[in-house]
Amino acid sequence: MRRPSHQPAILLLQIRAPWHDAALRQEEICFRELCGVDETALTAVNLVEHPHLAWADVEPYDVVMVGGAGSHSVTHEYAFSQPLAEVVRRLVAEGRPFLGSCWGHQFLARALGGRVVTDKAREEVGSFAIHLTEAGRRDPLFAGMPASFPAHLGHHDLVVELAPGMVELARSAACPNQAIRVAGKPVYGTQFHLEMSTDRMRQRLKMYSAEYLPADDIDAELDRLLCPTPDAEGLLARFLALSAGSVLSSVAENRV
Repeated sequence: MRRPSHQPAILLLQIRAPWHDAALRQEEICFRELCGVDETALTAVNLVEHPHLAWADVEPYDVVMVGGAGSHSVTHEYAFSQPLAEVVRRLVAEGRPFLGSCWGHQFLARALGGRVVTDKAREEVGSFAIHLTEAGRRDPLFAGMPASFPAHLGHHDLVVELAPGMVELARSAACPNQAIRVAGKPVYGTQFHLEMSTDRMRQRLKMYSAEYLPADDIDAELDRLLCPTPDAEGLLARFLALSAGSVLSSVAENRV
């Protein structure tokens, strides 16, 4: 199962309705493209179809990632919720590389004792400015990035309270905790979609237009809402490189 250092074994856990095969496949492609790996390096498992996740299912992989969810809310309980929470807590306890995007970010926060709410008044759909906190500017994942950069968002829920030991690395004008980390461990979450280029975000929003973009002219609305996000698009590959080089684990003493 182990790959050479440039091809880590990645497990992508998906939360997608099984009938939405296009979204499942597109999400897998998005992660693979911006991780910079080929198809042999990334295995995708949809927990909606396979809810009974066990430690033995994740243990062989170098990195575990959890993506978004078109029609599932972290504020609700599902058959996969408890098994996934137990696995995430063990990954964190053992200091294994983990990254959650959007729904995965919210689930990470909740699994460790944080609080997630549904707040449509603060929903963000499109490209928004992400602002690094002081801790974010010091963090190796964001080192050298602009203090503010655009990223793609599409969410109704948000993390409003972090668990002890978690650090806010970035926020937006509307929402706190746009990027978070378990201090001293290679465990991150981003509310923004660091796995999607602008073209891929455009595709995704069209797939879920009824939930997120009920516009008469979707293409015109997407032209208005989306912009290039070059800085955010480099974060997945950077996370993998830092994890492989043990850089993220080596800063435990600094408690970023």
